[in-house]
Amino acid sequence: MAEIVIKDVAKSFGAFTALHSIDLTIADQEFMVLLGASGCGKTTLLRIIAGLETPSQGEVWIGGHRVDRLPPRERGIAMVFQNYAVFPHLTVFENIAFGLRMKKVPQPEIDRRVSRTAELMHIEQLLKRYSGQLSGGQRQRVAVARALTMEPDVILMDEPLSNLDALLRLEMRAELKGVLAASKTTTIYVTHDQVEAMSLADRISVMNGGRIVQAATPVEVYRNPAARFVGSFIGNPPMNFIPAMKVGEGKWQVAGLTLDGPKADQDRLEFAIRPEDVTVTPGGLKATARVVEPLGAHTLVTCDVNGAPFRAVLESDLRVAPGDDLSLAPKSDRVRWFDPETTMAV
Repeated sequence: MAEIVIKDVAKSFGAFTALHSIDLTIADQEFMVLLGASGCGKTTLLRIIAGLETPSQGEVWIGGHRVDRLPPRERGIAMVFQNYAVFPHLTVFENIAFGLRMKKVPQPEIDRRVSRTAELMHIEQLLKRYSGQLSGGQRQRVAVARALTMEPDVILMDEPLSNLDALLRLEMRAELKGVLAASKTTTIYVTHDQVEAMSLADRISVMNGGRIVQAATPVEVYRNPAARFVGSFIGNPPMNFIPAMKVGEGKWQVAGLTLDGPKADQDRLEFAIRPEDVTVTPGGLKATARVVEPLGAHTLVTCDVNGAPFRAVLESDLRVAPGDDLSLAPKSDRVRWFDPETTMAV
């Protein structure tokens, strides 16, 4: 069992607080993604779990054992870095076997483990090559194979695909998900790429300003953001936000349109809808198309709604030109509401 429990972990660098009282539980064999913009604290949290940073406060538990006072080698973890750290003077075989040799594992066992993980990563034909003879994607596979060969309880990955081109990232995402599921290893994966997070994760922890804003499944994070930040950060294009004013119990005026909404004490809220969750239907929000971007199966239309930009993803066979007036009706079950003071969902 390799459940990870992070209890009240904080980290300060002088006067700067990088992490504020983080509480997070990651289930055995779960694939957890830490997602956020640069500087949000995700890599700092990963390094604390790895033992490369010491928390200013709090505890880290792995498999029922407290590990925040243990050196990295005693935590039962392996790590894959952004730059792969593949040794250029060693063959692929020796790179994968490096950690096993450090632990003085017998040669027959080294041969067995290296052969198994090389086959799993589809690099068995590369075992005699040196890293200079490998592509970026092949070096990435070697780095992952080296980590898996150690048969760790936990594998930590710090933006491991960021140096690959778009097509190779797509290929490696699918491969990683299958390999790590087969290895039955608990995985924590750091990225700023929301597409990576949505496609790989069992759960996503969205981070902002050293805090976890929401930890949930990819569908939950996308459909029911717990805070305005999550709605604006997840999704491309992001959610639309329009000020809403209460005009009655459970009635809200949004850009001149009266909509049913929450029965809240506040007089003002923010109405939010994703661009793909509107249809061109009479009786909707009055919009004027400003920019039209054909995207193949769909068309992205940036509109003006009550003086503010509003994006709509429409069917490509719908003819829209800049300057056209549109009526955009939100799908009622996809509308979300946020408190403008706390920025949290209502």
